[in-house]
Amino acid sequence: MRAQAPVIVGAGPAGMRAAQVLVHAGLRPIVIDEAPKPGGQIYRQQPDGFTRDARQLYGFEHRKASSLHDTAQQMIASGQIDYRPNTLVWDADARQLYVTCDGKHDAISYERVILATGATDRVLPFAGWTLPGVYTLGGAQIALKYQGCAIGKRVVLAGTGPLLYLVAYQYCKAGAQVSAVLDTSSFPTLRQGVQAFAADASLMAKGVYYMAWLRARGVTMVHGVAAVEADGMGRVASVRWRKNADSAMQTLACDALSCGFGLRSESQLASLLGCDFVFDEQDCSWQPQVQPRGQSSRANVYLAGDGMRIGGADMAELTGKQCAYSVLQDLGIHCDKKEVAQLARRIARGRKTRQCIDRMFAPPAHWLDAADDALIVCRCEEIRVGEIRQMLRDDPHSGLNRMKALSRVGMGRCQGRMCVAGASMLLAHEQGIALSGVERLRNQPPVKPIPIGGAACKL
Repeated sequence: MRAQAPVIVGAGPAGMRAAQVLVHAGLRPIVIDEAPKPGGQIYRQQPDGFTRDARQLYGFEHRKASSLHDTAQQMIASGQIDYRPNTLVWDADARQLYVTCDGKHDAISYERVILATGATDRVLPFAGWTLPGVYTLGGAQIALKYQGCAIGKRVVLAGTGPLLYLVAYQYCKAGAQVSAVLDTSSFPTLRQGVQAFAADASLMAKGVYYMAWLRARGVTMVHGVAAVEADGMGRVASVRWRKNADSAMQTLACDALSCGFGLRSESQLASLLGCDFVFDEQDCSWQPQVQPRGQSSRANVYLAGDGMRIGGADMAELTGKQCAYSVLQDLGIHCDKKEVAQLARRIARGRKTRQCIDRMFAPPAHWLDAADDALIVCRCEEIRVGEIRQMLRDDPHSGLNRMKALSRVGMGRCQGRMCVAGASMLLAHEQGIALSGVERLRNQPPVKPIPIGGAACKL
């Protein structure tokens, strides 16, 4: 009996490069894409009718974006891949992926699946973060790339991570007024990280260029920010921040605020498939356990791109190819051993570079230590810090999953994707334990909202 075609979840850099390797070997993989066109978040394509060129959309990365789009379009047009756009995988088990597309539900059987699910913003709560006009960095980027508009006329960006400066640069290039960039990472930490970047001079040069370009155009950049608040009646009208606990709050008028504290892997499907997880001390999060060739703890489940470990678009392409080669080897199909070995070396170098980036832009460890009881932690269920603290006084040994059951944190539309980082940080502080001592939030289907009729396909 002929083996089923491998299934790839995600059509960003990791998913499309994995598909390319499989196609070259004579296979026709199924590629499931939540978006209407391939490219993922980093190389998201604009809607039909928009005419901005690749250089405007993707800046320094326009050639890489165009290459990926051209490769994807060629495979789709020639029928080399079974491409399924606008399709959400909302549940998975050992035999099937449960999907919804345009209101219709289906189940896709698989023998081997590559999860290239990408990443989302790491969100940490602060006063005013639920006001209209407050966006994540990824949300601000989607508005610019996909909808051709800015989130406001006077924009402030806050948080930490490389995306903070990239989005600021992209907004300025598009003609928006970026009033300030508020980075929770200290300038000495950033400087030390830049000095350690000898292994990837081009990446270092881009980061330095973004900062210098912004500063030359009068954008205020503040490093070592200890607290951020958004103020306004009905929508954000200003941002307040301070450098440390003893300094006074400073205020800046704005009509939009974009925040993010690095990225976190979209690993819900790996969890539903029973993959083992390990705590990554540097990333401050639970990550799927991955073997050297991209295999998970499940023999037929492979992990690539940011859904495995945050690494950026270049690393996603490499790990996507590596996963595809692993699939071919497990199917007994010949692979170019030199190419496989070269990929492994390039990935190892990229991991070292990523360690430098993670040290430079570490999430603020004590962000919620002094949080006010009125602060909302879970915006879906409107659960406040004070409610969590009272619950822990009543049940001081609660873990994260019991806290979810008792308080409903993580039970809303986002299924914990937006609140798990803050809830974990708060729990660790209140119990006086390390963040690594906070258990992983167990995922439940659906991983994203679907029409209620979707569950019928599992019956």
